[in-house]
Amino acid sequence: MRKVSALFLIFCLGIIPALGVSAQGGCAVDNSSPAIIFGIVASLTGKFSPEGLETFNGYAVWHHWVNDEYGGINVGGECYRADIVYYDDQSDPDTVSMLVERLIIEDGANFILGPYSTTLTQVASVVTERENIIMMESNGADESLFTRGFQNLFGIITPASSYTEAGIAALFELGARTAVIAYEDTAFSAAVAQGARDQLDNLGMQILAIENFPTDAADLTSMFTSFRELNPDLFIGSGHYNDAILFIRTAKELGFSPDAMFIPVGPSSPSFVADMSADADYIWSASQWTSDMPYTDEYFGSAADYADRYEQDYGITPSYEAAEATASALALQLGIEAAGTIDTDSVRDALQQLSISTFYGPVQFDSSGKSLNEPMVAVQIQNDEIVTIPPGNETLAIWPAPTWEER
Repeated sequence: MRKVSALFLIFCLGIIPALGVSAQGGCAVDNSSPAIIFGIVASLTGKFSPEGLETFNGYAVWHHWVNDEYGGINVGGECYRADIVYYDDQSDPDTVSMLVERLIIEDGANFILGPYSTTLTQVASVVTERENIIMMESNGADESLFTRGFQNLFGIITPASSYTEAGIAALFELGARTAVIAYEDTAFSAAVAQGARDQLDNLGMQILAIENFPTDAADLTSMFTSFRELNPDLFIGSGHYNDAILFIRTAKELGFSPDAMFIPVGPSSPSFVADMSADADYIWSASQWTSDMPYTDEYFGSAADYADRYEQDYGITPSYEAAEATASALALQLGIEAAGTIDTDSVRDALQQLSISTFYGPVQFDSSGKSLNEPMVAVQIQNDEIVTIPPGNETLAIWPAPTWEER
């Protein structure tokens, strides 16, 4: 695994920087400016690569913006360039641990921008806590990350137990009364499933079955056959991008046609719609962020402005994972500027006091470093478009979904 310079990385991604052409932040940097090193481990290959690449691209959007447009990071009146050093963690926990330590010890990273997934974030944060380095994580959602008494972990993501709230509430309003739940045997997916179970119970909906499956499962035929026989109104599937694809392909193959398939992770990504084409239609998901949200800031503009920027760079609408990564890096940057130093204790204190509005939404942390952000929104794929279903606007949804035979 080789270290790649920040500028080489950005050229590879098709973003051509012109450092210092603007000074929105009161600074103007160039390649001779002192640098703050941000280390990244990203799942560019392996199980988490679809979401990992989106996360990585989101960090890259911030990196380009902070150097080129904002003018660098103002630390106590001195202008610093943001440099990125990154490695591919291959979606592997052991590799993450090794590489985060390398970033800090060998590459001199001052801060770490976290990987995708609870599993990898959990491992990375053990290293950053031990080395007394702050990690701003953008895509690890299980609350257990923030119950270990760690001081140096911060995250802006909505907790896993809340992922299904908006979707289940909307589907209950539409008439769903019975459900089955499938979840991957990981801490994150189990937390999502438990949150769904609690909400279904609170609404008085009948849970017909709950089943888990191993990580990297390739065949869910038996599980989905039993679900088909139960004939639920609602299927809830908790996993990741590749699991979402497996859910839909298995359901289609077996003719399993509940009134709604709600898969909180995966289908909210524009890449998923492109990958699955018409088979993605009518699928429900959840999103931390959408480009039609009414959020705005003085840095990236509105949510729609951010989406336009990302699409210009990458040719596709950003997923919430990408927006989340950009907003996470922005929050860390503003914490550093508020502290006026890169000292860990001072930046930690500044982040604890941070309360900002961003294109992604409000950003604020509780005493454990966990986000105090707003809940997720429900979305449904309709005719290759991701449509937001706000509370009270359930008539925007297509319910029930036609059977596979009717499509």
